[in-house]
Amino acid sequence: MSPGLTVSRILHAGYVFECEGVRIAFDTIFENPFSRNCHAFPDLRFDRDAIRAQRFDAVFISHFHDDHCSLESLDLLARDTPILIYCIFDELFGMVRRLGFTDVRPLRLNEAINVGPFAVTPREAMDADVDSMFQVRAAGMNVLNVVDSWIDDGTLAQLVDEGPWDMVLWPFQTMRELEVLAPTRAAAAPPELPQEWIAQLQALAPRYVVPSSCQFVQEPWSWYNRAFFPITYARFTREVGAALPDAQIVRLNPGVSVRLDDAGIHAAPSLGWITPVGEQDVDYVYEGNAAPPPTSEIARLLARDGAQLNAEQQERVLDYCRAGLAQKYGDVPAACGYFDRPRIWQLTLFDHVGSATHWRYRLDGDTATPVGPDAGPLGWITEVPMVKLYAALALGESLTSMYVRINATRFDAATEQDLPDADVVDDPLVRCLFSDTFGAYQAAQLRRLLNVD
Repeated sequence: MSPGLTVSRILHAGYVFECEGVRIAFDTIFENPFSRNCHAFPDLRFDRDAIRAQRFDAVFISHFHDDHCSLESLDLLARDTPILIYCIFDELFGMVRRLGFTDVRPLRLNEAINVGPFAVTPREAMDADVDSMFQVRAAGMNVLNVVDSWIDDGTLAQLVDEGPWDMVLWPFQTMRELEVLAPTRAAAAPPELPQEWIAQLQALAPRYVVPSSCQFVQEPWSWYNRAFFPITYARFTREVGAALPDAQIVRLNPGVSVRLDDAGIHAAPSLGWITPVGEQDVDYVYEGNAAPPPTSEIARLLARDGAQLNAEQQERVLDYCRAGLAQKYGDVPAACGYFDRPRIWQLTLFDHVGSATHWRYRLDGDTATPVGPDAGPLGWITEVPMVKLYAALALGESLTSMYVRINATRFDAATEQDLPDADVVDDPLVRCLFSDTFGAYQAAQLRRLLNVD
């Protein structure tokens, strides 16, 4: 009789697979919150000492995003653990090696890695420069871990040929990471699954589908919690269940384990180093754009939670606004379309009491020149809590947790007519902070872990 394959959920896209005494893990995040403001949903506690005692025969990381590859989580693992990463940037491998790991290897698409009874094959994601998916074979079972990916037609055809599939771990949220940056200018998303997801799941025709890659919310007070996550577990179960009547939808909360074999799916012992906290079968609530509060209020709430800057940190932000930003603007690739002509841009920072400081720049080609309040009509506005700008500069804070607010006003008629040509990612602050950087979050983690400047 086949020993079966045990699948355990860690958090978000994190899993432990076990077969014949061999244990491998995927996208290991052992932090709550992680990525600075992603709070486990449902809530949990990690036993860090118990995690340090765990031994994995290999850890697979699908891509470099900080909610999948965290050095603070990897730091809990034995340094002889093989760490296998899909990433086109050599810098990440160097960081993991600097942390002390002795077996750090790149993954290549469609090349299987054998670990005991496991054959793990990275498969191509829609954005192959960023992420990957995993096909896992063991004990006669065939599992597809889609991680965060969208699947293109070519890869879907390949995956269909790799079937039949016993289980698919499917990323079930269409997170509105860009829409929340400019909520007054974004349409509310429909709270249903994209039709291409339904068609792809029907083509894969798995026995079991796990709603995956989303088990977090932001701070308890955050309006993102009502605007960021359009799809509920209930909606996913209803729509996928109707489209795949022969499949079973299996919710795996953090720590929960199941054993998969030819006969079906069975409960298995939970992960002992994860402690559930409170109600576990919670669900998301979506309210469209959810009436976002002013950025000044968000800044005050962050300060209430302890996020405040000392004098040296404030000066770093001010220096960046005085000189560093303009220099950086000239170094990053120029935006096209809306910014093809000169625009006056206002950057507004809010301190811990919600007071605003305005900085204005004339953007012309690859130059950003500080100007006064009478330089002309505004053509773009960016708001951000000062503490979050510091975090982006010094701590590798990602865009999705910065509470940036873009163009939350009405401009003159000519500007409004031009704005449909603009993309929020062309925002001058966003471009300066993120357009040509890699691994800032992990680099900041490494500095803290190694206690170096």
